[in-house]
Amino acid sequence: MLLTGFEPFAGDATNPSGDAVRAVAERWTGPETLVTEVLPVTFAGAAARLRVLIDEHSPDVVIAAGLAGNRAQVTPERVAINLADARIPDNAGEQPLDAPSVPGSPAAYFATLPVKAIAAAIAGAGIPASVSHSAGTFVCNHVMFTALDAVAAQQDVRAGFVHVPWAAETAPAGAPALPLADIVRSLEVAVRTSLDTRGDARITGGALD
Repeated sequence: MLLTGFEPFAGDATNPSGDAVRAVAERWTGPETLVTEVLPVTFAGAAARLRVLIDEHSPDVVIAAGLAGNRAQVTPERVAINLADARIPDNAGEQPLDAPSVPGSPAAYFATLPVKAIAAAIAGAGIPASVSHSAGTFVCNHVMFTALDAVAAQQDVRAGFVHVPWAAETAPAGAPALPLADIVRSLEVAVRTSLDTRGDARITGGALD
C-alpha cells in the first residue's frame, strides 16, 4: 500500500494532507505493509518521485492525498485529466499552461479505487465525505493522472486520489475545515476500504458506477 501527501505550498505553513499521512504512518498496525511519503508540490518533482515509489515498492493500492482548501468534505476523486494548467506557480516556480501531464497518454483516466465505497465508509465513520468529479488542473490532478498512468498496464493495481479540507487547527480564518484527527481517520478508512474491496473495484471506481 502506497499513501502520499503533500508538503505546504503557496506560502502556507503546513499542509493537512502531509500531516495526516505522517500520522497514518505512525498509527499503522498492518497487517499489510504501508509505504508513505510527503511529495513536493512541484509538477516535475512530484510525478517523478511517485513513479520511483511505484517502481520500487510495486504496491497493490496507490492513494495520493492533497489539500482542497475550498472544500468542507473529504472527497475521493473519480477522474484525472491529462492537463496541467496552473493558476499559480508550483513550489519550484513552474506554471505550466495548457500542457499535457503525460504526453501521448489518454485524455483522462477514471480512478480504479472504489471511490463510492470509500466516500460511504468515511461518511459512515461520521466524517463528511462525497465523491468529486474534478481534481482540478494543478499538482493534485497531475499526481493522480501520473499514478493512474504508471499502473495502467497492471490490472490488479488500484490507484486514485483523495482531497482533504484544511485541518481546523491550522486553517486560515474562515476556511472550511475538519479536525486533523478526522482527516487522519478518513485516510485510514480510505486505505482499509481500498485494500478490502475486491472484485469489481475497477467498475466501482470507474465510468460504470
